Amino acid sequence: MIGAELIANYFPELTKEQKELFGGLGELYREWNEKINVISRKDIDSLYIHHVLHSLAIAKVLSFEKGTHIMDVGTGGGFPGIPLAILFPDSHFYLVDSIGKKIKVVRGVAEALGLENVKAEQIRVEQVKEKFDFIVSRAVTAFPAFVGLVKNKFNTESRNELANGLLYLKGGDFEEELKAYQQAVKIYNIPDFFKEEFFETKKVIYLDRSKLK
Repeated sequence: MIGAELIANYFPELTKEQKELFGGLGELYREWNEKINVISRKDIDSLYIHHVLHSLAIAKVLSFEKGTHIMDVGTGGGFPGIPLAILFPDSHFYLVDSIGKKIKVVRGVAEALGLENVKAEQIRVEQVKEKFDFIVSRAVTAFPAFVGLVKNKFNTESRNELANGLLYLKGGDFEEELKAYQQAVKIYNIPDFFKEEFFETKKVIYLDRSKLK
């Protein structure tokens, strides 16, 4: 299975419109990648597993309630923010990256798909003034350093099943990085959600904002 079929297999509740949006991602990213290389040539052929489905592991941990505000830090070409925005059209996504050409791609993809719940901006996270319910990211830096960047950017009142906090996609061996947080984090193994070999060592790390330090 590839493309929208792969996504629909794991998320059978998708609407017809969502299936069409997911189905359009492959061609859109190929077109943009020809102009601005944000995904490696090798990876573009595995877009749906390595990027789209990987992003959606967060949705297996938490289904965002209507009106939830989420910031995707270091979004690159729009991951995990774009796939999550398709899946949760009633939530608000703010995708940030310090590299302008990456944000150009994100805006182009979001506009082509008609994603009105996505705002993308070239900005460093330290400069962001707004606060959010959740912050998501795909391992842009070592975990303690990332926590230091975002710890003051959360709303205090929670509206979701999980308390407001950080949802971080991470792979490989990172025990040392988590040492200071080992009593505070909750780790979800992505192979519990998706069977593809790519996810063998990949995790979703959740950290309640009240336990950030």
